[in-house]
Amino acid sequence: MPPNILWIVTTQWRAQACGYAGDADARTTFMDGLAKIGVAFTEAVTPHPFGPFARAALLTGVPSPENGIRDYFDPLPAGSRTIAHDMNDLGYESAFFGKWHLARRESQARLVGEEHARMVVPPASRGGFRFWEGFESGFLLNDPWLHGTRLPAPVRFPGYQSDVVCRRALEVLEGLRSPWFAIVSLEAPHPPYDEPAAGVAPRDPARLSLRGNVPDDPAVMARARRELSGYHAHIEATDRAMGALIGALPGDTHVVATSVHGDMHGSHGLFRKGWPHEESVRVPLVVRVPGRARKDSAPVSLLDLPRLALGWAREIGPFELPREKVARISMPSVVELPDQCDRVWAGLRTAERKLVLDGSGRPWLFYDLERDPLETRNLAADPSHSAEIGRLSQWVTRRP
Repeated sequence: MPPNILWIVTTQWRAQACGYAGDADARTTFMDGLAKIGVAFTEAVTPHPFGPFARAALLTGVPSPENGIRDYFDPLPAGSRTIAHDMNDLGYESAFFGKWHLARRESQARLVGEEHARMVVPPASRGGFRFWEGFESGFLLNDPWLHGTRLPAPVRFPGYQSDVVCRRALEVLEGLRSPWFAIVSLEAPHPPYDEPAAGVAPRDPARLSLRGNVPDDPAVMARARRELSGYHAHIEATDRAMGALIGALPGDTHVVATSVHGDMHGSHGLFRKGWPHEESVRVPLVVRVPGRARKDSAPVSLLDLPRLALGWAREIGPFELPREKVARISMPSVVELPDQCDRVWAGLRTAERKLVLDGSGRPWLFYDLERDPLETRNLAADPSHSAEIGRLSQWVTRRP
């Protein structure tokens, strides 16, 4: 019998913010435990460090803009083939729960609030999932509005969003016939960071550690500590909700836990996402498959996950993610929101190197990650690296 498969996808949870990754401030009991019994991909990246671009790539296995998402407000094109269609064809039941962020939405509406949270995603725009219950966006980390297969109109559910979505997902999954494929998509730990986090108290900002590439600037450091205070509370609360869901499912369920992008939190003096730096593009990625436990430094991407799920569903060969020499990263447009990256860029990352070209194809950033993991020295203009940059530039511009 092919396995049941669950993806848990969070938002804005950077790879560095896990206990198993060495963050002493991260209280991630579930993720740490999962990393001990599963495969922890220590160099995993998002292909695009911004929500809709990354979500479309994850669902389709096709990067942006080739998947139809070039702008932040672009909807997933009608007729797009997703992992749900493929799993349906293989005899799976498919289900989606939580944040969608791929429907046509009003660009003039407030991003945080009920307008986007209460909009109805039409059945034809739900990516082919046979069961769908969620919300478009809205960033309401508490008391979410849900609609879908069993809720034709939005209904508000009291409680912390991660708890509500995970609890309602469990109710459905326990009744689905096997095999099933499901995605649980959670908005936390995305801002607003000062929202309540299911009883988890914000941390004392003064006691939080900052990464070594946060500049010695009082304003930057103060903001980073203030935001990390709530960020870590939401990580702890969401980690707990994920653990409750997984703990209630059969132990042979194949589980993938990850995030669509990270957050800069003051590194290089920057905040939020869209940037090509490690804090923005690297994401936690832990895979639980019975009998497999290791750390893996392969340059994997969220783009690889559909192929992994299809391999499991077809029961072909041992557990492996596709092995590529590089992981491609890019932002196909500038998102005109505060703190976001100010340019279009495309690049690649391995465990040892990162090269980023600007929109004109010129080298913008080049880092020796092996010797400089905090990316403190940009080598893009260093003539001693021009030959290597030239070779890697061919990988960036080459079509996948």
